[in-house]
Amino acid sequence: MAIAQEIHEQCGPLFGTSRIKAHRLAHGVALSDIVAQVKALYEVDGKPLPRLGETLLSAYESGYKRPGPEYLHYLCAVYRVEPDALDYQSPCICGRGHATRAGAGSVPQPRVPDQRPVPDPDAIVGAIVPRSEERPWATVNDLRGHDRADGPLTIDVGEEDIVLRRTLLQLLAGAGVALDGQFLGAVDNLRRKMDDTLVGATVSPTMLDQWEETTYGYGRQYQATPSLRMLCDVLLDFSEVRRMCDKRQPVELQERLCRIAAQLSGLSGLIMINLGDHRLARSFFRTARTAADETGDRQLRAWVTVRESLVPMYYGDPREALHLARKAQDLAGRTPGVAAAMAPAVEARALGMLAMRGRGDAAPSARRALVRGRSVFDQLSKTDTSDLVFGFTDRQMAFYEGDTFTNLGDHRQGDEVLSHALTLYSPTDRVDLTLVRLDRAMCKLHAGHPEAALTAGREAIYDLPADHRSDILVHRARQIGAAVATKHGQIPELKDFYEALSGPSVKSPTQDPPAAVRPGEQV
Repeated sequence: MAIAQEIHEQCGPLFGTSRIKAHRLAHGVALSDIVAQVKALYEVDGKPLPRLGETLLSAYESGYKRPGPEYLHYLCAVYRVEPDALDYQSPCICGRGHATRAGAGSVPQPRVPDQRPVPDPDAIVGAIVPRSEERPWATVNDLRGHDRADGPLTIDVGEEDIVLRRTLLQLLAGAGVALDGQFLGAVDNLRRKMDDTLVGATVSPTMLDQWEETTYGYGRQYQATPSLRMLCDVLLDFSEVRRMCDKRQPVELQERLCRIAAQLSGLSGLIMINLGDHRLARSFFRTARTAADETGDRQLRAWVTVRESLVPMYYGDPREALHLARKAQDLAGRTPGVAAAMAPAVEARALGMLAMRGRGDAAPSARRALVRGRSVFDQLSKTDTSDLVFGFTDRQMAFYEGDTFTNLGDHRQGDEVLSHALTLYSPTDRVDLTLVRLDRAMCKLHAGHPEAALTAGREAIYDLPADHRSDILVHRARQIGAAVATKHGQIPELKDFYEALSGPSVKSPTQDPPAAVRPGEQV
């Protein structure tokens, strides 16, 4: 009861967590467990099984619907609380106190061969029971690794949710959180479970409207929220969507649900790029492709592909980024859209990087790609140009153009375009805003001012709160130092620059050390 109250008080104002949902989260169980418990109570009372399902229960938790008197009675019995504890003011129809119903210490009924055991009402009420004998109930201690005598823990009990919620609560409390193996293992297990269950649960159109609105809301919060905090929020919703995908759904709803899964998985991949874990980023993009393929939407598949190209853009081979960008253009076709505009811009950035490495034909090809990208961008709707994640904004286009000119060594035009981009970004668009400032620092280096380049790069990182210093930004700043050392040697300012970069940052422990930057090379 106290845990549920704390969850509601902490998460209600931020995420709209209702009291009834807080009680389920306090038990650490899935919607399906509560449904199974209610049905078991109906069976004990000799009533026909109710039509209560996960969809309806989720609607209760979201506030879209209110349980009737009978369902409210059984929910109170399951949670062993009074209706007001679930935020329903009407008294229970049974007229008895659920909070005092005994449930502990009951003896299970002996089982007759080939016959289902008769449930004991006192053993059921107030204790969340498993859905089947193959799924033993696990307590929080079990999830933390304590031994059980009655069999191993199965993955479906929601261990990933517990890890993510614990991390989120620590972040809300202002505690420092390290990306350890348990957290990253929970993240990858959740992604794998989505891979395994992309074949659908029946959901209502109203619920899908809510999930679509939530998903697009993340696009607006993406750069303003610290990456690790954002990842927890996104993956908790990703977990709920995975549960909806546990059963086959009607075709008209399946496509929408798979679209949401693809978008949330792609967004998780983008956050993993920021955190520096390119392996998990690629894994999430693979999951996003699987979900996008289920929709048959080439534009969605193109969006996933062009966003995936940013993994090798920042942490791998620009040739692979070039390949993925061109593949995204093929998927997008001739229809003006987000991917059709973004892919040529990514192609131009990759070609600019190859030009710095000495590829002779890359520079003119990069400029032509920018022209193509700008031509498509000018045809996009206002909706397509208003979202940093699922769209392609004018400030992103300016950033990509300036980055390309910078890579090509055209520091004057690059600095001019990047200066314009700075005026378009909001102060809360921290990732791209900092990347733009770091590109401007590189322009100063190309102009022959290494000290000014290091000062600008250091200030760009210093101006970030510690929880926003994601690996992608620190990694990019280090490239400036490497380029200065290559062109001008170990100048005195380099020591202070590297000391500034050794401060707190949000980093994944699984990341490989970045490859050394060759002379005249920019990753």
